[in-house]
Amino acid sequence: MKFERNFLTGFLLLAALLGVFIQSDYLLHILTLVLIYAILASSLNLIVGYVGEFPLGHVAFFGLGAYTVAILGAPEVGMPITLTIPLAAFVAAAFGWLIGRITLRLNGPFFVIVTLAFAEVLRLLATNWVSLTNGPMGIAGIGHPAVLDMAPWLQGKRGFVAMGIVLAALTFFIAYRLVHSSAGRAAVTLRENNYVAQSVGIDPFRYSMFVFIVAAFLAGLAGAYYATYISFVGPEVFGFPFTATMIIIVLLGGKGTLSGPVVGAIAVTLLEEYLREFKELRLSLFGIIVMAVVLFAPDGVMGYVRHRFQSLFRRTSHA
Repeated sequence: MKFERNFLTGFLLLAALLGVFIQSDYLLHILTLVLIYAILASSLNLIVGYVGEFPLGHVAFFGLGAYTVAILGAPEVGMPITLTIPLAAFVAAAFGWLIGRITLRLNGPFFVIVTLAFAEVLRLLATNWVSLTNGPMGIAGIGHPAVLDMAPWLQGKRGFVAMGIVLAALTFFIAYRLVHSSAGRAAVTLRENNYVAQSVGIDPFRYSMFVFIVAAFLAGLAGAYYATYISFVGPEVFGFPFTATMIIIVLLGGKGTLSGPVVGAIAVTLLEEYLREFKELRLSLFGIIVMAVVLFAPDGVMGYVRHRFQSLFRRTSHA
């Protein structure tokens, strides 16, 4: 779809311009959070929006990516951070293959519960395996890619914005190619009607597994980016708040659209900053927002735009 391709390209160009001209570290921090959330939500959207499953434990792959960078980049191991980032994504993809082989054979609430259980098991491991993860104290002092020290303008938060733009571009490219491939079309067919898909020769497990692994890879990439930016990782990366944020972004932006996670990431990041002064009430307010979206715009912002302006989302011969 030409509109979504142009939208994602425009977002990356806008982020690059803002990264160059913004002088405020606070605004650069906000932009970095938008990029992290956009990558993470894009990974979840592949499963929710295109396969039609709802993995509450998707945060497990995000946490695995973060911990992989933290452990492999620690002085005891000494692996370059630049190398640990792609490795983190592949570790998450490997666990995606393992978890997918178990969970994708389940249906409905069983799939949701088991995926959530995997995330909880990993959280308990991160909390109790002190010799590896430093337990509840987490791992601090995570380094950043050496490439960010190569030029003065890449040092500090501006360098992390540039890094986020590269990773987001990779994420959008993979997601776009997947959605518009035969595997992506098969996944959408499965989402619409599993029995019809099987009747035309589509193997539900095979295609769902492929999308699941790609989504895990991208979530691990987001976790690696998050860990290098925050320079700290603890068991809370496997917690429900990250899961809730992902779900809100996908639902608010619009599941089943490539541009929806980006719109949701921008909206949720700005709302989080605006509602920060409400402290304990923040999650309640987010809950109200999600309820309103589900009731009045069940397909999210981009779902509404797609319904209202259908011509923008028509497939093109070269999409």
